[in-house]
Amino acid sequence: MKLRTLAAMAGLMMPLVAVPAVNAGEVEDAITERLSQAVPGLRILSVSKSEAPGLYEVQSSNGDTIYTTEDGVYLLTGDMLKVTEKGIANVTEEARAQVRQKQMAEFGDDGVISYPAKGKQKAVIDVFTDIDCPYCRKLHDEVPQLNDYGITVNYYAFPRSGPNTPSFRKYESVWCADDQQNAMDTAKAGKSVPSETCENPVAEQYQLGGKVGVTGTPAIVLEDGNMIRGYVPARNLAEGLGLL
Repeated sequence: MKLRTLAAMAGLMMPLVAVPAVNAGEVEDAITERLSQAVPGLRILSVSKSEAPGLYEVQSSNGDTIYTTEDGVYLLTGDMLKVTEKGIANVTEEARAQVRQKQMAEFGDDGVISYPAKGKQKAVIDVFTDIDCPYCRKLHDEVPQLNDYGITVNYYAFPRSGPNTPSFRKYESVWCADDQQNAMDTAKAGKSVPSETCENPVAEQYQLGGKVGVTGTPAIVLEDGNMIRGYVPARNLAEGLGLL
């Protein structure tokens, strides 16, 4: 009886002795330090506990999501999926959307080329676009239809060829034009626009696209931070937003 009692007492006391107290943030700070040392140049935006027990979610400045064990030794990349009553949920993309929504809000919409909704505005979409991209032009042809559905379209620059290229300079000329909408319509139709130079946000918007995970155009960012990659017909987009 005495042995069993001592064993029971020891079992109750072990957690008090064996598990050291960890202040909030210590694990996250340790993971940040370890990964930063292991991967030079990696800029970590946040570290937090993931939904999966034992794993921490690391958001980096280039939009990548990494999962790591508490000690920062074992790493997982790729999307984490979760089985729910409604089917398979993409936990990683949900987290990306939250970060993306915050990044877009912090950047703001100053400097966008905007096509406002007709009548009452029901939704806003932010479109990272390349003037020379065929599917961007196809989407642009349907902007009037989107506006009729009550959707405001805000264009952010993302010339895929990058800075100091003809496509990049073309976007700068459109942005610097006296009538940006007319210049955009002309350029999207494949016609030339007068070369213009001025102080402009094209480079900053291009960099923003990289941060929020744009890899191709058009890339449509919804108000909740979710991203639609590629062209979607105007009616399908309006239906997906619950407007039809």
